[in-house]
Formats: sequence, structure tokens, C-alpha cells
Amino acid sequence: MSLVNIGPETETIEYKKSIGEMKEAILSIVAILNKHQKGKLYFGVKNDGTVIGQIVNEESLRKVSQAIGNHIVPSIYPEIKVVTFGERNCIEVSFEGSRCPYLAYNVPRIRMADEDLVMDQNTYEEMIRKRDDTRYSWERQVSEYTIGDIDQEAFCKYLQKARDAGRLSFEETDIKTVLDKLELTKGKYLLNAGAALFCDSGLNELQMAKFASNERLTFTDIRRFTGSIIELAQKAEQYIIDAMDWRVEIGGGLSRREIPEVPMDAVREAIINSFGHKQFDSGQSNEIAIFKNRIEIYNPGAFPAGVSPETFIEGKSRPIRRNPLITRTLYYSKDMESFATGLMRISTACKEAGCRVEFEQQPYGFVVIFYRRNDDISSVNRTVVPKTSLKTTPKASPISMNETQKRILKMIKNNPKVTQKEIAEELNLTVRAVKLSMKSMSEKGVIKRIGAPRSGEWEITEV
Repeated sequence: MSLVNIGPETETIEYKKSIGEMKEAILSIVAILNKHQKGKLYFGVKNDGTVIGQIVNEESLRKVSQAIGNHIVPSIYPEIKVVTFGERNCIEVSFEGSRCPYLAYNVPRIRMADEDLVMDQNTYEEMIRKRDDTRYSWERQVSEYTIGDIDQEAFCKYLQKARDAGRLSFEETDIKTVLDKLELTKGKYLLNAGAALFCDSGLNELQMAKFASNERLTFTDIRRFTGSIIELAQKAEQYIIDAMDWRVEIGGGLSRREIPEVPMDAVREAIINSFGHKQFDSGQSNEIAIFKNRIEIYNPGAFPAGVSPETFIEGKSRPIRRNPLITRTLYYSKDMESFATGLMRISTACKEAGCRVEFEQQPYGFVVIFYRRNDDISSVNRTVVPKTSLKTTPKASPISMNETQKRILKMIKNNPKVTQKEIAEELNLTVRAVKLSMKSMSEKGVIKRIGAPRSGEWEITEV
């Protein structure tokens, strides 16, 4: 078998002979990210570019994914795939991220030629300042899209809506002039915020699926779209409208009123908030998941550290804007409010409609869960807000868990001595994600740890 050489290493391309060099690979990924914000790494290639191949199976791919998830901060979401050079298989890891500085094993590194050096203190502090400075945020970066890429129909609908809301006072209709006034351009190019709002671009991705049961097992429909926030928000709303059951109430004079099982005001609020507060450079998609008993709206943007959903529901927090340009633009059209009242409005609308709702914090995102009318009829007439109980939550409410927690619970039932590492490997999750899920389960009294940390076991206390 002849040897293939794919060229030398560069500042953005790194080679490792096998996944046995995993730690060195993690250091290289972080060093490249901090210097260039994107790059590629190959397992199965010698330093000089000679392809020697790598055993590739589900376990090896999972090890790469878990190592990246466990040892790189902030989190990244690389594309990991099998590539073939000649007759030899290798693992290709394509990665990118703009939230520098990144840390590998809690240490920042930076690329110099083909070396991964520990970052000096001044560079690290400068990156921190730049990351925290909104002038350098993702939405203010100049995109590759121009005014000509604008979805004119979506833009015109937005402009009319903003005028009808009375929040835009100027009379101009020219797209360039309006976008300039909204501070969404730089020269002939759109900022990322403008492109995300109004262009049919790959900056936004929406995944929607319907499942045959209450579990993520068999889906009956799955769709994926890219496009503008304005367009995708409409697609998400229509998808939920079509999936829900509606009942009819007959009023005076035989008038008919169609009532959805989940209030549409709450649905719209959750959808637009999922885009407005998204972590756009996370590499994740917004998601709509329709189950038999519930509807989930997922936002790939973790909740602000140190703040809980109930703080906003009770109206005790000032607004925290991850994407101020996007949320301000959506405020003008009255799609979003800028007073940190979104969760409060969702909770209030559901309470008035007798619809159960939950707000779930996840390690890398946030989910709004609406329970449908066919779920637990005894609980239809109450509203449950964040899983960390509020004073208004009835004590008799059943303890609810997400799908990950239910799968963890099943593993504990089968093996009380199962470790968090074993759970992470079985469920294809990071150990950190498993720890957070199990911490939440412990706080809710579902499980508790018995015995010593290493030799003890898990006990299921309540379900």
C-alpha cells in the first residue's frame, strides 16, 4: 500500500498519529482557535503529512467528541467525520469559534508556526477585554452579505410592522438608509446582526421534528431550514400551529372561537426569544420538538450565569442582552420587549390558559416546554414554572425530568453503582453535562448518593 502525503502542518492545520495523542490534540485545537478562530486537525497523520491511518469506529469518534467537550472552555461544537486518503481512514476535526480566549485543561495557548505555546498574561487579558466589549461581539462583526442579499419581502413586512407599532419615527423606505439608521451596516456590507435578521443565510439554522411518543426515539417528521430570523420565526410558529390540537367554543349568536392547546402569544414569545438570545457562534441550531405530551422550543444560548428563570418571572431582574442589536431591532417591530419580561409573559399567558409550562436550563442552552392538553389531565389547570420551585408551585406537583434525566434514572435503576463517566459514554454526553443533570435531580430529591464518593452508589428516592 503506497503512502500518501497531504502536505505539511500549518498554523491552522495540525496532525496527530492517533487518538492516543488526545491531550496534545486538545492543546492544538485551543492554540489554533486563539490565533485564527478556526482550523482542522487530523488523527492518523504523521507530523510530516504522511497518512498512516487511524482505527475509526463509534467509540473512537465518541472519545474525540467527549474530550473536546470535557476539556475546552468556552465550549465549541466541531464537525467530526471520517475521511479517506488513498486507502487509509483518518478522523478529521473541523472547528471554529470567536469567543477567545479558549482554554485547554484550564490553560490558554496560542499557535506560533506549528507550536502550541502557553499564552502570555498580556495577550490573555487583552482577549478577555475584547470578548467582553460589545464593540467586538459576534453581531457587530462585518458579514460577507451585502444589501443585495436582503430578503426584501421579509424586510418590508418588518418595516411595516415597526411603523404600525409606532416605534420607528423616520419615513425613509430605502433599505440601505433604514439599515444604516438601525446601525446594521458597515459600508456596503451588513453586520452579522443585519444578515441574521434579514438574509437567507447560513447564519441561522432551524431544526423541527415531530416524535411518535414522549421520547426522542422515532420521529414522524423532520425538517431543517436556514434563513433570516424573520422567516424562520414564521416557519417555527406555523409548524407548531399545524401540530397542535385546537378546540372550538361556541359563543353567543353561534359564534365560533378556536382555542389552541398552548396559547399562541406564549408560543410566539418563546420562538422570537429563542432567536434573540441565541449564542450565534456556538454552532448549534434552534430547535422545535413536538412530542405527544409536550412542545419544546430550544435556544442554543445558556442562561446567564448566576441568574435563574424565576428571577425574570417575578420581575426582579434587569434585562441581560446577549445580542443587543438584534433585540433592539426586534423591539422596534414589537416582536420583543426590552424590559426582561419575556418569561413573565409566557408564564402569565399559560397560567390564564390553563397550560402547564416549564423553563429548563441546560449546560449549553435553554428550553421552554409547553405541556399539551393530552398530558396528565389532572395538571392541565395549573401552571408550573421553573423546575427550581417557586412559591406559587403546588407542592403536590409531580417531579418532572427532561429526557436526559429520565435516561440517567433508567441507568441508575439497572446499576446503582454506575459512574458519571459511564453514563456520559453511554448517552454520548460530556461528563460535565451529566454532572449538571444529576445535580438537578439531587436538588429535586429524585436521587441521592449513598456511601463514599468512589465506592458508594446512587439511590432513587422519588419519581
